[in-house]
Amino acid sequence: MARKIGAVGAQPFNTGDDEALVHELRRQARTTPPIDPQEARTLLEKASGGDRTSLDRLVAANLGMVIRLAEARDQKGLSIPDLVQDGSLGLVDAVRSFVSSGETDFARFAEHRVVEQMDAALVAEAAAVRDAELLVTAAADYERTELLLARQLRRAPNESELAEKLEWTVERTRYVAQVVVDARRRHDEELLAFIDPDASSGRTGIASWAVGK
Repeated sequence: MARKIGAVGAQPFNTGDDEALVHELRRQARTTPPIDPQEARTLLEKASGGDRTSLDRLVAANLGMVIRLAEARDQKGLSIPDLVQDGSLGLVDAVRSFVSSGETDFARFAEHRVVEQMDAALVAEAAAVRDAELLVTAAADYERTELLLARQLRRAPNESELAEKLEWTVERTRYVAQVVVDARRRHDEELLAFIDPDASSGRTGIASWAVGK
């Protein structure tokens, strides 16, 4: 899901549809006047000194490049609007640091920074997905073990007993247990809202009891 934030230096937009976001980004890139080399040098000098107007002008003028690089990384874990947002951060860094970098080709310098930022975002997203998948698996293992021990012991197992059975540390067991509790609470709240829509507005006393508050 896109973060619904326009690229830095581009006109802001507000929509939840990724396709519409991409269409708007392309429109912004297409309608932004190009910058000639002499103007670019002047703007880069000013931007390196902290001039926000020059920074915005350069970022907006290079939005097409960011979109092109984002589209080349589509289907790799982040939406094009998200990649444009992350790539824009790299572009901002390139604009601010180009003059002091000693480089002479801004286009190549900026593209390198944009690619670095996008690829770092993709790596972080992949790691977050892996962590989430591992946590889901751990929660399922916890629930199965909790049920098994409850049957064997004929009572609710404590966290030390669960940790020993799962071969986890007590700290990990406690963390996963809280994840499971939170998931169950959310499920109860969603179920209650479906059964009794008025519960969320506090018009019934059943709501607080049902979610264990």
